[in-house]
Amino acid sequence: MKIIIAGEGKMGAALTRHLSLDGDDLTLIDSNPKVLEASEERYDIMIVQGNCASMDILLQAGVKEADLLIAVTGADEINLLCCMTAHNLNPNIHTIARVRNPEYFNQIYKMRNMFALSMMVNPENQAAVEIARLLRYPGFLKRDTFAKGRVEIVELRIDENSKLCNVPLMDMAGIVKCKTLVCAVLRNGAAVAPDGKFVLKAGDRIFVTAAANELTTLLKNLGIITHKVKSVMICGGGGISYYLAKHLESSGVNVQIIDNDRERCDHLAEVLPNACIIHGDATDRHLLEDEGIYDCDALVTMTGLDELNMVVSLYANSCGVPQVITKLGHMDNAGILGDLTLGSVISPKELTSNTIARYVRAMKNHEGAALTVHSIADGQAEAVEFVADETTKHCGEPLKTLKLKKGVLLVCITKGGKTEIPNGDSFFEPGNTVIIVTDHDKRIYQLNEIFE
Repeated sequence: MKIIIAGEGKMGAALTRHLSLDGDDLTLIDSNPKVLEASEERYDIMIVQGNCASMDILLQAGVKEADLLIAVTGADEINLLCCMTAHNLNPNIHTIARVRNPEYFNQIYKMRNMFALSMMVNPENQAAVEIARLLRYPGFLKRDTFAKGRVEIVELRIDENSKLCNVPLMDMAGIVKCKTLVCAVLRNGAAVAPDGKFVLKAGDRIFVTAAANELTTLLKNLGIITHKVKSVMICGGGGISYYLAKHLESSGVNVQIIDNDRERCDHLAEVLPNACIIHGDATDRHLLEDEGIYDCDALVTMTGLDELNMVVSLYANSCGVPQVITKLGHMDNAGILGDLTLGSVISPKELTSNTIARYVRAMKNHEGAALTVHSIADGQAEAVEFVADETTKHCGEPLKTLKLKKGVLLVCITKGGKTEIPNGDSFFEPGNTVIIVTDHDKRIYQLNEIFE
């Protein structure tokens, strides 16, 4: 598939890395020659320097032969113009635009046909939705949803006091007293596909597949006490903070936002009348204490600098804040963060990359395409959801008789709304949802590709 990526910021870099693994024919457009040269050296891609909204530049990039254009520059208006121009030059092209300005959100959705948009993505709003979901279930570092919300893969950290510390996985069911499957473990920065004899150690991060209605039982039996979040302190007043505050206010949660830009604070106070907006330095320990860091239920760090977010999150953990969520723009070196107590880590660009990757896969395989794709274990594994149909091999056969490819694990089957953590006697039939976990470098596009 020929794909054009317009804009080589954080989002463009994440997409280039993600899609290059799939072997697509990528062309990157950007006005910065140094950025283009670095990407050309690192990936096997074509580069074009210039304004991506220019008709001449798009023609140089091969827009007439392209299947998809993804516009992710820093300006919403340029992204929209780029998609409109590309569609004018190639009426059959699919277009995806990043649009971040809240003022445009509703009108662009209503006018998407006029803008020739196949899909619109908003990383800030998507990150805010994910953070709001995490705040509903304190105790999980990450939650990925499948099967229309009926199944989740959740991330937990094992500490020295955990009931699972030094416990082999075969004995886990007797502790959690609900049906779960540990599909991956991160230990010392490396992902492991564990078997029943695998013994969990302090510092491990485990990825557990379970029915959504079993999550409360899981937390309760692990002794992880959770209560409804009533007050959230947000450090940084950017776009994600705005969207998150809107989501939380609708749920009756008290919101404080700290930002060092007075003009931004005035704007937030105007558009978020129910939130407490504080003008100040979010890294100032005395300010955090004066504003009640010891009393808040959760703290979310969302400044524009990863380093500041990490420092404030570490301090919040030392203050005993029950739930800490850290936004990171750069996840390339996520492995070195494994031992840091940053709480849940959110990367807007990675969330959006996963969404776009799912769209690309659906374009390649209209029949049998993945319904949901989530990157887990710091990007070292992938969880993918499919629906079995009449063309799917081995329907009705027990799993114990099947041979799956190395590095592929079948972790869940849903039948008529009922969720099943599979064993050797389990089987799937046409119409069932099947969730698999695989090595990140082993791309699975259709369900039949999991079999040896």
